[in-house]
Amino acid sequence: MLRKGQRLYSIFNNKCPQCHEGEFLISSAYDIKNAGKIHEHCSNCGLKYEKEPGFFYGSMYVSYALQVAIFVTLWTSFNLFFPNLSTGWQLTTILSASILLSPYIYALSKIVWINFFISFKKDVGQKNAVN
Repeated sequence: MLRKGQRLYSIFNNKCPQCHEGEFLISSAYDIKNAGKIHEHCSNCGLKYEKEPGFFYGSMYVSYALQVAIFVTLWTSFNLFFPNLSTGWQLTTILSASILLSPYIYALSKIVWINFFISFKKDVGQKNAVN
């Protein structure tokens, strides 16, 4: 069970990495008009998400790693559980999964990236809520 204070809570619940209360993304990852767009500041603690121009360029490394993980997992699963499936079908399925998951991976990589640099602070949201 994920609880506040854990990085995975922030990542999978789309919450601010510092207070775990405010929303990180503006909308769903599959809202094409706003895909991957983030709020400028946390609505709860006021944390500015983009620390400097180009801060989220580093999330491309996370996105690449997640896509490689999907490829390796699917490729290994196909070869273990469906050894007679042709290579063409395997690659077509993997490519389709990659395309369908791309918007989610794009959004997920941004929140994973910021969680590398910002840690949870237990009382930060409560202090700003009182003031």
